[in-house]
Amino acid sequence: MKRTLIMILALSFVVVFTGLAMAGQFPSESIVYQIPFNPGGQSDLEARRQQPMLEKEFGAKVIVEYKPGGGGSVGWANLMQQKPNGYFISGINIPHIILQPLARGNAGYKTDQIEPIAFFQATPIGLAVLKKSPFKSLQDFVNYAKKNPGAITCGGSGTWSGHHIANLQFQKMAGIKLTYIPSKGASPSVASFLGGHVQALWANSNDLYQHRDRIRVLGFGTDKPFLPMPDVPTFKSQGYPLFASIDRGAGAPPGTPQEIIKILEKAFLNIANNQAVKDQMLKDGFIPISMDSAESKAYIASKVKQWAPVVKEFKK
Repeated sequence: MKRTLIMILALSFVVVFTGLAMAGQFPSESIVYQIPFNPGGQSDLEARRQQPMLEKEFGAKVIVEYKPGGGGSVGWANLMQQKPNGYFISGINIPHIILQPLARGNAGYKTDQIEPIAFFQATPIGLAVLKKSPFKSLQDFVNYAKKNPGAITCGGSGTWSGHHIANLQFQKMAGIKLTYIPSKGASPSVASFLGGHVQALWANSNDLYQHRDRIRVLGFGTDKPFLPMPDVPTFKSQGYPLFASIDRGAGAPPGTPQEIIKILEKAFLNIANNQAVKDQMLKDGFIPISMDSAESKAYIASKVKQWAPVVKEFKK
């Protein structure tokens, strides 16, 4: 019994010492920053903004790689296969990393396997049509959909993503049927919409803000008007209590030592709390946020509780 206890204590010491030793020399080589969507979307734009600043923080090269598919699930499944040494990290999105395992059962990863590093950005979700659309208001849109079930095609990024669940929730609230057309990321979904391949689009605030001269936003999933577009009504103000947003951050493979997580966390939060970065985010139509690893883990846990009954309802 005494020998077993000594062996356990010795092993624990080795694990802690190894983690501290890794942290002491981390990073000593390039870090891969995976984006689980196509280039050009919000995750990519923020990673590219962060890349030179992360390299300065780490004193090491940061390589942005893309692994799109399954609304991000292909990339997050890939994250599970990487060594937990801090040299491979990935962009992560809420509610995607929660909805997918709940809805699919086997999404290639489990929500609690991801080691959150930090969350740094949010984008409210809105519903938009082109300026030439006959739908001048959300009520026009709903009235037509009620008379023509399934006739309106709505684009969005991925399935069991923030866009997909917003579509499902709004259908139920309004008593309508829409045809949801998923894309492998925000950028291709916007391109499809602007090209006239779908009639409406569930999209992130910065895309809607960027294309505001060509589109009409019918509603935002916020409690109060979205500041960069204050004239756009919320869904709530129009009788539909729909609240939808996508929060973005970075995560590491399961088992990554906390000493390494802390180094990564510090770099991301230094950037997230940089006033120039926050000002630029707002100018681009993003909402800056700043959550450390512990706060991110607690936030994810709260969102799992929130979304579990919603997914169960829509899976019926």
